[in-house]
Amino acid sequence: MSPQSLVTKQYRTVSYVSGPLIFVRNVKNVSYGEIAEITLPSGERRRGQVLDISKEMAVVQVFEGTRGIDNFNTKVRFTGEPMLLGVSPDMMGRIFDGIGRPRDGGPEIIEEERLDINGRPINPASRDKPSDFIQTGISVIDGLNTLVRGQKLPIFSGAGLPANKLAAQIARQAKVVGEGEQFAVVFAAMGITFKEASFFMRDFERTGALERVIFFMNLADDPTIERLATPRCALTAAEFLAYSHDLHVLVILTDMINYCEALREISTAREEVPGRRGYPGYMYTDLASIYERAGRIKGRRGSITQLPILTMPDDDITHPVPDLTGYITEGQIVMSRDLFRRGGDPPVDALPCLSRLMNLGIGAGKTREDHRNVADQLYSSYAYGRDLRRLVAIVGEEALTDLDKKYLKFADEFEKKFITQGDEDRDIERTFDIAWSLLTLLPEEELKRIKREYIQKYHPSRKK
Repeated sequence: MSPQSLVTKQYRTVSYVSGPLIFVRNVKNVSYGEIAEITLPSGERRRGQVLDISKEMAVVQVFEGTRGIDNFNTKVRFTGEPMLLGVSPDMMGRIFDGIGRPRDGGPEIIEEERLDINGRPINPASRDKPSDFIQTGISVIDGLNTLVRGQKLPIFSGAGLPANKLAAQIARQAKVVGEGEQFAVVFAAMGITFKEASFFMRDFERTGALERVIFFMNLADDPTIERLATPRCALTAAEFLAYSHDLHVLVILTDMINYCEALREISTAREEVPGRRGYPGYMYTDLASIYERAGRIKGRRGSITQLPILTMPDDDITHPVPDLTGYITEGQIVMSRDLFRRGGDPPVDALPCLSRLMNLGIGAGKTREDHRNVADQLYSSYAYGRDLRRLVAIVGEEALTDLDKKYLKFADEFEKKFITQGDEDRDIERTFDIAWSLLTLLPEEELKRIKREYIQKYHPSRKK
């Protein structure tokens, strides 16, 4: 039997159906990750992917769901190919479903290439160090937790917090400052409601940001199994733009908790031994296969920067999904429910936030020479002011010294003026101006984390 006949052979040996999975007996020459075509008794055709293989059985996940599939008349053909995505620069400005089919009523894409959605591992020796500043227009990120080109920096949110609003704002405002280089956004939404999808589409269309966005949208009522392919399709499109067309690409993935819930559901259907809180033991590896596709490659002009967004169940940062995400990625942006209740917009809690690559993307020639010193001083002063709030709740404000009252006022003004900005798009110079105006609330001798030469040069009271 020729290899071609093996590839095109049809099987009528569906053993049983479990959730989105079908189990096919007596298969031969089938590979993990291979795409299968399933023909239902009604003649309808669906696609699936091989999840597991053994000596006598192949487990196939069906993208469109298993309703209508029976054990006797359903035909399964294995194509011999992995899941491929047709890609083209014409994808920009378009909306697709979770596996790359047009969802906006437009024509099919005339593809330039067909790429495996699992990507190709980046040789660690060929990775280039992230070192260039990306301006998001949001002061608490640009000033204190700077995003660097090629970085993966997750946003940890909670139920009801405006993470989607923050994601849309970053998508429309993000830019590479200085050289006029081409910049694109790939936005992947997984398991979102129709209301959330409408919000994103209206926001992108209203602001004109859709022209440089590729939008992959998997809704909550779409097949669960499609959700696992959505971030991989998005990253495949991003890799094409970055490495074939030299674009700097920002990939926003929301919501990773929905992705992990889908992973858990499929794992349960496969009757695998569960790990922490029922999630599969290989979840760390699976998440790494997504997050590690960010970066820069030596000799290539393009880059991929990731902003995964995840909703922490019960605001628990020790939950397995944010916990493992924190291990793999390079910092985190944490949203605060307390700040949200007090009107913070965006309600980002500066204290637990961290960007491990910040120092590589700031300083003279990138942002400004005083950036590191100003960030350290803001962080230190705000932390002290927050501590004083707790003390005031016990002993009252009358027990504070005059200096302590200045720090208390600094903390309040920092949240009102630096963190809270609404829809304003602030360039980095505007962020520095606000930072220095806040530091005037404190005596100069308290600015111990800023070099004297920077105080002389940038302090508003010293400027002529």
